[in-house]
Amino acid sequence: MTRGRTELRFCALVLIALSFSAFAEDMPWNDIVAKARGQAVNFNAWAGDEKTNAFIAWVGTEVGQRYGIKLRQVKLRDTAEAVTRVVAEKAAGRDALGTVDLIWLNGPNFLALKAEHLLYGPFSAKLPNYRYVDTTHIRSNVVDFTIPLDGFASPWRRAQIVFVYDGARISDVPHSMAQLLAWAKRHPGRTTHPSVRNFLGATFLKQALYELAPDAQQLQEPATDANFAVQTAPLWVWYEQLRPLLWRHGEQFPDNGPAQRQLVNDGEIDMMISFSPAEAAVAQAAEQLPSSVRTVVFDGGTIGNTSFVAIPYNAAHKEGAMVVANFLLEPSTQARAQDYREIGAYTVLDVDALPHADRAMFDALPRHPALPTNAELRTPLPEPHPSWMTGIAAQWERRYTK
Repeated sequence: MTRGRTELRFCALVLIALSFSAFAEDMPWNDIVAKARGQAVNFNAWAGDEKTNAFIAWVGTEVGQRYGIKLRQVKLRDTAEAVTRVVAEKAAGRDALGTVDLIWLNGPNFLALKAEHLLYGPFSAKLPNYRYVDTTHIRSNVVDFTIPLDGFASPWRRAQIVFVYDGARISDVPHSMAQLLAWAKRHPGRTTHPSVRNFLGATFLKQALYELAPDAQQLQEPATDANFAVQTAPLWVWYEQLRPLLWRHGEQFPDNGPAQRQLVNDGEIDMMISFSPAEAAVAQAAEQLPSSVRTVVFDGGTIGNTSFVAIPYNAAHKEGAMVVANFLLEPSTQARAQDYREIGAYTVLDVDALPHADRAMFDALPRHPALPTNAELRTPLPEPHPSWMTGIAAQWERRYTK
């Protein structure tokens, strides 16, 4: 009897959770905030950067004090861990009271959940601070790797390709991938990229593909056998010339971004790719790069993307998750995140459209000679369809690994 009563009680809780939270996005915002009080939100987030972990801890303190929410960071080595958990709960029939309330994601992880209808929403337009999001100039805020968000995720930070160089050692800075090849011919062995098995190494090739493909618009469509061969042919001609001019003749590559950065700090190379516009400034502040390092954004634009937070369909604390997502879009939160002394994450907001007092917070952010301005970053190029990165990484492996 005890077991039967326990099962009935659980079923009742599930029904209550389904009936209430399924319509949270239709509730007045004040009611959502009231319901969120006392909830413990499990925020599944990549934990590979201590500054970002500290920032999330600060967010937890703030939403605790303001809204009575307890934010728990479930620290992930790979976002796919959270995706797998949600998929497993769906397979087990756990359609409410799920263990994941909020996930930091983008790209294939967002696609995997959206395609299987495992996300709650649409909810983003319900967030009061969403009105400040730049949905006009920053396309990646509404389209993630060619996949429309449709309101099932809320942006919170963005990234964009830049190139970091040591201004004490070079003055003829390249401003395109074609110029990078010419520069490497003049300075052999003085640049490299991470292993293509790492996302940053594959991104290096993806940026080159954007600049060299005969029709870059085709990169917004899935790769096929026919268009892949045509669009990537100039890339491999270019790379065949570049590879022997790289560090260690292109026979060895740093494992990841931090290992590449160490090569710059040790004076082994003079230039590197980064997916964080603030990396040079952040690393200088941490004494991980020399003070002579600067940042350049290529003239034709560079690939950018946005990171989002999304709520699984079966989240136990949807209201609390929505309140946290809204707090991440607060202009003051966004300005703090963009401060290179914090995490240097560029804002997803349209700063020019903010009220004067909020805009002033961004104007007051500390300057650094290695920080590009929002104007220098320009409008980022949209991410290609995921199949292009998968394809060029696999082709690189076939061509250059033994």
